[in-house]
Amino acid sequence: MKENYHKKMLEIISENQKKQIIPTLLLHTCCAPCSTTVIARLSSHFNITVFYYNPNIEPYEEYLKRKSEQIRFLEEFESVNPINFLDCDWDNDSFLEMAVGLEDEPEGGKRCHKCYYHRLLKTAEIAKEQNFDYFTTSLTISPYKNSQVINKIGEQLQKQYGASYLFSDFKKENGYLESIMNSKKYELYRQDYCGCHYSQNN
Repeated sequence: MKENYHKKMLEIISENQKKQIIPTLLLHTCCAPCSTTVIARLSSHFNITVFYYNPNIEPYEEYLKRKSEQIRFLEEFESVNPINFLDCDWDNDSFLEMAVGLEDEPEGGKRCHKCYYHRLLKTAEIAKEQNFDYFTTSLTISPYKNSQVINKIGEQLQKQYGASYLFSDFKKENGYLESIMNSKKYELYRQDYCGCHYSQNN
């Protein structure tokens, strides 16, 4: 049976509201368009730090373009609570090493699942090191990403690192459609492939 991770997220937010607290959240983002809905939904409930760690994005020029769009969106978005940005090195070699033996996997297969883990692992590590209350990712907004797999990874890393994972399924309640509309509103660059050179061929 599939877990309702959107409901789980709402329950966590409701509990924090009852306690009248605004926790800190390390939010891994994959790109500006996907982040729009996520940030809009969470920014009044958390003190967000956007963590841009995407070693899968190729080539380097594409990585820089997507990162600059993420920064521009954060500068233009009017948030109730301040939003910080935590940059990270490109680190493409770590992705290429991770993908060895999985080069011929179909899009959405084992290589992608390892890529989810790779990025969430780094997010969990930083969340633990810097004492964030929660960590999560914008990846679940995409209809092309497996939210069940992503959330199970987050739950596993929560147990491993002791940093609380914010469960999510941001595509719920028309989240993906909302991100498309937000992208038009902010005139954001929308890429036509996930990130790695393998995904360009699918």
